[in-house]
Amino acid sequence: MRTTVLIIIQTVALTATAQTTLTLNDCRRMALENNIAVRNADRNIEAAREQSKEAFTKYFPTVSAQGTAYNATKGLVQLDMGQLGSMSMLKDGVTAGVTLVQPVFAGGQIINGNKLAEVGVDVSRLQREQAADQVRLTTERYYWQVVVLQEKLRTVHAVETMLREIEKDAATAVKAGVKNRNDLLQVQLKQNETAAARLDLENNLSVCRMMLAQYVGLKDGTVNVSDSIVDDRVPEFPEELRREPDAALPLTAEYRLLKSNVEANRLKYKMAVGKNLPTVGVGAGWMYDNLMKKSHSFGVAFVQVSVPISGWWGGSHSVRKSRIERETAENTMSDSSELLKIRMTKAWNDFRNAWQQTRIAMKSVEQSEENLRLNKDYYKAGTSGMSDLLDAQTSYRQSRDRFVEACTGFYMKKAEYLVAVGGVK
Repeated sequence: MRTTVLIIIQTVALTATAQTTLTLNDCRRMALENNIAVRNADRNIEAAREQSKEAFTKYFPTVSAQGTAYNATKGLVQLDMGQLGSMSMLKDGVTAGVTLVQPVFAGGQIINGNKLAEVGVDVSRLQREQAADQVRLTTERYYWQVVVLQEKLRTVHAVETMLREIEKDAATAVKAGVKNRNDLLQVQLKQNETAAARLDLENNLSVCRMMLAQYVGLKDGTVNVSDSIVDDRVPEFPEELRREPDAALPLTAEYRLLKSNVEANRLKYKMAVGKNLPTVGVGAGWMYDNLMKKSHSFGVAFVQVSVPISGWWGGSHSVRKSRIERETAENTMSDSSELLKIRMTKAWNDFRNAWQQTRIAMKSVEQSEENLRLNKDYYKAGTSGMSDLLDAQTSYRQSRDRFVEACTGFYMKKAEYLVAVGGVK
């Protein structure tokens, strides 16, 4: 009986491949290529890299140029020379200059600013990794929804085939006077019920296929999926995937983001301290003036020292604030790390439980198949009624539906566990 049912289901499966067929890996790849969140995350990485390049330019000298030309109503310098009269000078003139200043010491602000920019690049990469993980999980969720509905639809097709055989046997028995017409009516009512269920499944499957197609970037069509569970085998449990939470913690994007947050706050604290330290720079310049109808140019070298005396009062509060934020980030990292390890343990337990559910569901399928076979033999022998046979057929369909749901649930829990331990790539 079971072999016959599988042949029916596989035959139906061969006729349902008129659409674009994709594997799970195909769907993941296409979703990552077309998802807006991932593409935006890529742009954020580019922006963070540009910010890092901007911070690097702070190591180089600053060059500035300035020039002034003026023409006053009278000379800027007026000299009273007594009986000799008066003299007016600098009525018009031109001044220009170019200066170059190389920072020598800036309280660590330049070095720490560059390190902070690199942390920003790392954070953008980790956020992109998180976005990709979520896209993979969502893709799998849509994918396995399609698989579940396809499998349920194949089961319904197989059941309809069985009902046609039962109807044929019942009609023959009624015609021969062995059975009454009520048996035939019960079969026909069950056929109507099954047809209605098939229509619902076909509609839901069509919608889910379109949703999956839209999510992976096929906006003008629907997709079929290549995976199926028609072999009725319990998947093997991959014990080798288990990772100890302490060892897996550094592999997760969430933990690395927490570390980056601590590092960023540590660097911000150093920069807050650096703002209250003196800054030293060395420079050189070239100057030109034409103030008294005579050109004059010269070079100059200088040392520039800046001490933020008036800023120390407010700066001390800024330093304390940065220290508090650094300590808060460290506390958050410690607490969140424990929560992440708890999440890993729960994800593993859910994964194993989902596998146990597939084993239980498989036993139910085997028992319902045997029950259906016996009730079919009992009906033909006249020792049971049509209602018993139809109830057995209903139990068979329900057990198969629970099995495919358990299998797809197992695959989803597997994906969730791999994300929890940083194993999805």
